[in-house]
Amino acid sequence: MRSRLTRLGRLCDTSLSRSGTHSTSCAGARWNSSSTRQWSTPLAKTLSEVITTTGPIPVASYMRQCLTSDLGGYYTSETPDRDQFGRKGDFVTSPEISQIFGELVGLWIVAEWIAQGRKDHGVYLMEVGPGRGTLMDDVMRTIRNFKDLVSALDGVYLVEASPPLREAQHKLLCGDNALTKTETGHESRSKYDSDLQVIWCEDVRLLPQESDKTPFIVAHEFFDALPIHVFQSIAPNPTGSIQTPTGPIEARNLPRAARHQWRELLVSPTSPYATHASLGTPKSLQAEPVLEFELTLAKAATPHSLYLPEQSERYGRLKSTSNAIIEVSPESQTYAADFAVRIGGGKLPTPNPIQHAQSHAKRVSQPRQAEMIEKAEPSGAALIIDYGPADTIPSNSLRGIKAHKRVSPFTEPGRVDLSADVDFLALAESALEASPGVEVHGPLDQARFLTAMGIEERATQLVKRAVDQERGAVQSARSQDRTRTDLTEIVKRIESGWKRLVDRGPHGMGKLYQVMAIVPYKSKGGGQPIRRPVGFGGDIPI
Repeated sequence: MRSRLTRLGRLCDTSLSRSGTHSTSCAGARWNSSSTRQWSTPLAKTLSEVITTTGPIPVASYMRQCLTSDLGGYYTSETPDRDQFGRKGDFVTSPEISQIFGELVGLWIVAEWIAQGRKDHGVYLMEVGPGRGTLMDDVMRTIRNFKDLVSALDGVYLVEASPPLREAQHKLLCGDNALTKTETGHESRSKYDSDLQVIWCEDVRLLPQESDKTPFIVAHEFFDALPIHVFQSIAPNPTGSIQTPTGPIEARNLPRAARHQWRELLVSPTSPYATHASLGTPKSLQAEPVLEFELTLAKAATPHSLYLPEQSERYGRLKSTSNAIIEVSPESQTYAADFAVRIGGGKLPTPNPIQHAQSHAKRVSQPRQAEMIEKAEPSGAALIIDYGPADTIPSNSLRGIKAHKRVSPFTEPGRVDLSADVDFLALAESALEASPGVEVHGPLDQARFLTAMGIEERATQLVKRAVDQERGAVQSARSQDRTRTDLTEIVKRIESGWKRLVDRGPHGMGKLYQVMAIVPYKSKGGGQPIRRPVGFGGDIPI
């Protein structure tokens, strides 16, 4: 059994800064994790002890520990009778609302497979962050109607870090087929086709990258859960120091002429004497206990603040705006680049040294070495569905979700889901930079995408099927009144489900969720793409 010191050491590796200031009158003070303070969760106490030892940690490190820590993470804790999804959980996702959502994602994959020449071998499906497996189950149930595509499938790959969720996915997708442990994860057999392998791994870098394969990748509400770093633009530091885990040091050749510089917002424990008033807690959240953690501004530059915001001109254009806040997710960019290389070829993405040191995939013994994947012909596609602004950089979007309500992200670490808006343009930039063989379509709102894919028409089909079944059931032993009651409930569920998915009201899913596609790039002269994918202005090829 690992010692407490070893476990704390793993957390300490994520620390980048020693002190923080800014948010309260007590900011910058070092609060001791004494036995008299009652922490909301064991993970909260552990985080506090680590920060007391090493200093404030980046938001990305806090998110990673809260969501996937083996010391009590939201997705990795094996708590009996706990289910994050559905009406009894903390949130409901689109596949749980209506089966039509997954069916249309499956049809989109079929349409892309047809448009790319109906490849008869080397095709595989991949989903990152599969939840309970509901979406992939609906996709597989749809795809099995296209026998040529099914026969071309080499396997189904699921990237999942949570053992409890992996068990749920296995039960839904594989039924009674055995789950076997492998060198890189686990595998089983699909309940729809005993010859089709279903393979799990914890990190996308463990999946094979083969130039002759055709991947169809789905990422639904995946990127919103990946860690973010938060930066604020302020006046330059006249001392030219840089913040390190052991304290500020004088940096050589550090530019001092810039009008503004980025500083990182870090997570620190609040004072044990803090109140809602001293923390400035919004009135809407004052019914909850006083927060145990808060954001503080680093006193000097951190390695992250010197590197990450300088990677895109989009961030640079905001640097001269005082107090501008941006959110950057290097892990999200790495995943988008990985998708692009799988589809169009190119140089395999490798995390920068800072990112690799903090990656939740620390179980991977060695980072993958950069290598070139050359595809004779780009093939495959990736469909990304998540929430976030279509054309701006996310800011102040970190949130907690519990029991279908928005709460502070610093509430009950490990028991509250955390998420942040997705920077879709950053994903597009990363994909295009990684591979010359892809193009990006979107983002466009979910309502437009699902409407173009025929969500209303499919709902009409399901209602008609339910009515036809009711007519047949009238002749059975069940009473006619009972049958009509069942039919009314079914029709109501179908109608309310699809309409909720395309609701374009201020807080409607049809407006808040965005859809983006990464597909092969093929020039027809003049640099113009040959076609647009279905759902993004294109038609389903015949």
